Amino acid sequence: MAKFEFKLPDIGEGVTEGEIVTWLVKEGDTVVEDQDMVEVMTDKATVTIGAPKAGLVAELRGKEGQTVPVGDVLVVIELDAGASGKAAKPSTPVAPPPAPAKAPAPAGNGRPSDGGKKDDGPAATAVGDIRESLPGMNVARAARPPVAAPAAGVEYYADKPLAAPATRKLARELGVDLRRVPPTGDAGRVTRQDVEGFAAGGLVAAPAPAQPAPDAEPARGDKAPERAPARAPAQPASRGNADERTPIRGIRKRIYENMARSKHTAAHFTYVDECDTSALRELRDRTKSIAQAEGLKLSFLPFIVKAVVAALKKHPALNCLVDDAAQELVLKREYDIGIAAATDAGLTVPVLRGADRRSILDIAREIERLGQSARDGKLRMEDLGGSSFTITSLGKLGGLFATPIVNYPEVAILGVHEMKKRPVVRDDQIVIGEVMLLSLSFDHRIIDGHVGAAFARTIIELLEQPDRLLVSMS
Repeated sequence: MAKFEFKLPDIGEGVTEGEIVTWLVKEGDTVVEDQDMVEVMTDKATVTIGAPKAGLVAELRGKEGQTVPVGDVLVVIELDAGASGKAAKPSTPVAPPPAPAKAPAPAGNGRPSDGGKKDDGPAATAVGDIRESLPGMNVARAARPPVAAPAAGVEYYADKPLAAPATRKLARELGVDLRRVPPTGDAGRVTRQDVEGFAAGGLVAAPAPAQPAPDAEPARGDKAPERAPARAPAQPASRGNADERTPIRGIRKRIYENMARSKHTAAHFTYVDECDTSALRELRDRTKSIAQAEGLKLSFLPFIVKAVVAALKKHPALNCLVDDAAQELVLKREYDIGIAAATDAGLTVPVLRGADRRSILDIAREIERLGQSARDGKLRMEDLGGSSFTITSLGKLGGLFATPIVNYPEVAILGVHEMKKRPVVRDDQIVIGEVMLLSLSFDHRIIDGHVGAAFARTIIELLEQPDRLLVSMS
């Protein structure tokens, strides 16, 4: 029987390896050509790779979370097995014995089942949930035993279960609430087979076996026995909670690596200044109806992008990359601006190409497309990588100021904060104005302090007098 070894292809310029995020097939499955087989994360994006040929999956090379170099074998397919051209349905996993039935709670005191609603329930979006306060951060926290809904005897295994996008989509199609599915994957991940097995039989996991009682003390006689040898102190009794360990994978692993590389390589210094944005708000309010006529929501970010591009043209040393291996600076002639976007999977930086050649409305349209594609996990390869300067906006969560990390190998980054009403001085009079703080971080190996300050001042002057920005626009 002929076997075909499918190797990890070159799926992007400069990509040398990929991390296996999720296997969508298992050994023994029959696949048709182009059927989704595996999700792979690279430095640039997560991509789904399909089967190159029809056949039987004879061998999977590599586990989820493992990094595989380009050119290494991913899957071995027996070609003669797929002659029928139809993909066999994955087998239903063997489930643990069902849990004993629970006694119903008194009427009126139970909590109704969610009936298969979307798995991001109130518990997942609570203000106290650290994972929501840090966008994209999959923070490990204490795991809890299944919680039964008294009225229906429903067991939940996680408030926000771990699952791949394809698994979540399948759960929605089958009407399965992922919180009710007992996970069998690594680190408590709900797999495709878990969802299909649950949909087929509504399977639930058996309760964990009870902990054995501690050894009883020996009976004492009339005489005190000889003193027993000292024993190690007993471990505290379990309270039903256990620490949860979550592997650092996917986008979070790339953030983990890139942030550490930037912080340990670039010599960061941060410059913070304030900007009176009263005139900018007036300009935005006057032009907002023009954008609405074209179906666009006009934010302040397109104006900030234009101000940054104008400042980069005046201070070209900031539109630069550093090549540490060659000990060279790469002065960029294009103005490709990275726009940091928070997603459920983690922070990603899609790139606004040719920002100097776009109008305010065109920039607004492209920012909207990039942001939505990032949240949906549908960014194209050409939307990622190759930026020369990055803007990160904290919006209404802007706080006072921050110290953003340079998007290495760039040499500078701009952090934009919330606009707030504050007293400002105009013509020696104190009036109420709108003030926004800007935090800029630079690689001090390349950018001197006075150069960074001058660059920041140029941006502020353009935003405080945005009419200058419009009349000088190229």
